[in-house]
Amino acid sequence: MSSLDDLIANNRDWSLAMHRDKPDFFPKLSAQQTPEYLWIGCADSRVPPEQIVGLLPGELFVHRNIANLVVHSDLNCLSVLQYAVEVLKVKHIIVCGHYGCGGVRGALENQRLGILDNWLCHIKDVRDQHQALIDLCEEQGRWDLLCELNVLEQVAHVCQTTVVRDAWDAGQSLSIHGWLYRLTNGLISDLGLTVANAEQFSQAYRIVLNAISKPRLR
Repeated sequence: MSSLDDLIANNRDWSLAMHRDKPDFFPKLSAQQTPEYLWIGCADSRVPPEQIVGLLPGELFVHRNIANLVVHSDLNCLSVLQYAVEVLKVKHIIVCGHYGCGGVRGALENQRLGILDNWLCHIKDVRDQHQALIDLCEEQGRWDLLCELNVLEQVAHVCQTTVVRDAWDAGQSLSIHGWLYRLTNGLISDLGLTVANAEQFSQAYRIVLNAISKPRLR
């Protein structure tokens, strides 16, 4: 594992390279941030948001936690959401989960993980809500399916927040998207769930739920 001195050295190298290749980058970055995207993703170290979508610092506003959850009592997430929507005026909110998520597996298998169990109760709620569908799925596909269902439900939670509903009521251009990242090939897949107003949600939810369930039924 690299020492902390290595990290500082890497930072200096990166800074020098940016000054050389993009001389106006830091002056512009320090003046303001104007991202068009809010990324709500997993804290997993294998899923670095800006890197996997090819964006620079300042182009993506990011909130990360274990298993990319949007919990209505989580003031951290809600504060990020409010700042992104009301101050930064982002145009897109992306909820991006990933296949192979350890938090999702812990919830699926009822693993005992200490204090983390309390956080994973939110995924267990998703599991229980869709238990009949999960039980119909082949064993090897259940983990992937719950990762997708979790993203679907977190998109629903974003759409249900007062922040997003108020933005839509005010006519603000704002779309919510559900994505999955696959660790084994580095590719993102779009679940096909894009919601741009409150009226679209119910139908879009049903279509995506139906689509992601069919391929794995026994």
